[in-house]
Amino acid sequence: MNLMTVFFLQATPAGPAGGGSMMWIMLIAMFVIMYFFMIRPQNKKQKEIANFRKSLQVNQKVITAGGIHGVVKEINDNDVILEIASNVKIRIDKNSIFAAAADANGSQAAK
Repeated sequence: MNLMTVFFLQATPAGPAGGGSMMWIMLIAMFVIMYFFMIRPQNKKQKEIANFRKSLQVNQKVITAGGIHGVVKEINDNDVILEIASNVKIRIDKNSIFAAAADANGSQAAK
C-alpha cells in the first residue's frame, strides 16, 4: 500500500453518517443560548422602560434619550412638558423619556 491510499482510507468516515442530526442539535442549542443571553434580557429591559413611562409623575426628574435632564411639569397622552431650566419648558414625545435622573447615578429617584 502506498502512502496516498492510507491517507484516503483514514480520511473517510468509518461509521454510519450521523453528523446531520448532531448539526441540528448544535443549531438548536445555539439558538437557545442566544435567546437567553440576548433576546430575553432585551425584552425585559424594554418592558421596564415601558412601565417607567406609564408611571411618570409631575415634578419627577428624568433624562431623555437625547441626554436632556429635566423635571416633568405636565403629562399628556403622547407627550410630556419638561422644564430644563428656570422658565424654560420643552415638549417632548413620551417615548423619548429614558430614565429617572437619579437612576443614572445609581441611586433611587426622588419622588
